[in-house]
Amino acid sequence: MLDEGTGPVLLLSAGIGLTPVLSMLHELAARDSDREIWWIHGVRCPREHPLAAETHALLTSLPHTHEHVFYSTATPEARRRTRAADGRLTKDKLVALSVPADATAYVCGPASFMADMQHALTAAGIDPARIHTELFGAMPSINPGLTGQAARTPHQPSGPPGTGPLVTFARSGISVTFPDSKPSVLELAVACDVPTRWSCGTGVCHTCTTLLLSGDIAYSPTPLEPPPDGHVLICCAQPSTDVVLDM
Repeated sequence: MLDEGTGPVLLLSAGIGLTPVLSMLHELAARDSDREIWWIHGVRCPREHPLAAETHALLTSLPHTHEHVFYSTATPEARRRTRAADGRLTKDKLVALSVPADATAYVCGPASFMADMQHALTAAGIDPARIHTELFGAMPSINPGLTGQAARTPHQPSGPPGTGPLVTFARSGISVTFPDSKPSVLELAVACDVPTRWSCGTGVCHTCTTLLLSGDIAYSPTPLEPPPDGHVLICCAQPSTDVVLDM
């Protein structure tokens, strides 16, 4: 939870770990905060950087902000276009930014990233009591009837690229163009080995209810009972626009 202080705020994330810190940025913008805000984010490339435009717009709406984005695998042209730094966000690169020692830091991302950044922030002079972390990882699968399945790293699906909207599986860190051959977001997730949660294929049971971070979806078939606001039933959902899902 964002503190009520007036000192500098450091929002530090990797991959889709930006989601919780982005909510804090929204809160600061809603307050018209005049605090010094540091936004530091690391990801592989622009294609795997959801909510980048939204983040940048919020930062430019506030008076005292610093935005630093690191792309570890982007092309020189992509980095130039987005004004991103080259390479993975490391302890040395963070210390080189000269973040204020009196900042309150909020760190979100994979466990190894958070451990590295905690060391870096401490080296930068920030009191460990003002470093707050949140582990961001995929939820465990619920796939009834499937046993003995070895876990695999999420990947692009086999076959030719799709022609539909871009589907970003936020926690798994991949974005996939929705293929014509897949009837639902769930089928696409399974094809990509993204951890999934389901126990039906008709939109009835709600085990597959998933938070929709951005975008719009349509249903086929229409579920008998709709999910809560801001959520989707992935077993019968198709993207109407580019979407970002919390999975």
